Amino acid sequence: MSQQSEIFTDQILNFTLPARDARGRAVRLDCVLNTVLSAHDYPAPIRHLLAEALVLAALIGGLLKDAGAQMTMQAQTQDGVVKLLACDYRAGEVRGYVDFDTERLAGLGSNPSLFALFGQGYLAITFDGVGGGERYQGIVPLEGESLANACENYFVQSEQVPTLIRLGVRNDPDGCVAGGILIQHLPDGEDGRDRLHARLDHPHWEHVSIMGGTIRHDELLDEELSLEAIIWRLFHEEDSIKVEPGAHVIRGCRCSIAHYQSVLNTFPPQELNEMRDDDGVIKVDCAFCSQVFPIAI
Repeated sequence: MSQQSEIFTDQILNFTLPARDARGRAVRLDCVLNTVLSAHDYPAPIRHLLAEALVLAALIGGLLKDAGAQMTMQAQTQDGVVKLLACDYRAGEVRGYVDFDTERLAGLGSNPSLFALFGQGYLAITFDGVGGGERYQGIVPLEGESLANACENYFVQSEQVPTLIRLGVRNDPDGCVAGGILIQHLPDGEDGRDRLHARLDHPHWEHVSIMGGTIRHDELLDEELSLEAIIWRLFHEEDSIKVEPGAHVIRGCRCSIAHYQSVLNTFPPQELNEMRDDDGVIKVDCAFCSQVFPIAI
């Protein structure tokens, strides 16, 4: 890994374009991405899918301002090859996993479409602990050519916020690198929630979305090109661009024996007895990190 890669990966960059009523987040994931992917022996299409999801988790979760707030994203279907994609973000910590049908995936080729993977699925995005503990959830059909398209639809349909998202993923034998940028039109400012009058054809948003849409996948993945340089390339004609470092992104699987003991303590004795093996131990398998925790309770 180059020195430039170490400097410019696994950290969110926040930026605003004050004259255009726009804000954005950019991120490039490297070490944290490969740490999460290493928990399971995912085939290439699933590695690509989960890499996109983790970048989206960082971009969308990075919008949260409340300490301790969490963003959870789930893509799910009843009849698709991918049964469940789940990831979340909290204070710079990301985790994720994919449950899929191995045999059916093998018949889809090396680059299956979103519809081939999920069929008639849906996307649910949930914000917990926002604004002093409130919970917001939006559910939209899993439509479009990519997860990024589905997330754009979520923001337009559930939050009425015009949003542009672009992602790039490179999956090499030496590891995976993924990057992304998210830009939003917020005429009421960063903290406003009553944004029903935001329009997709607003002159400011039309300009910003056209400029932002020129980003190339190879630029998002170029480890010799900083995120700051990317933002400058896109918006160097603006009067003002404000940038500031966001959270460092790390893997944050919160599984532990103490955590699972507290969860199991909520079950009635009869159900606990049914969970125990012949040695009287309850074994809990964490899907996120692929560890098995023996719990004596």
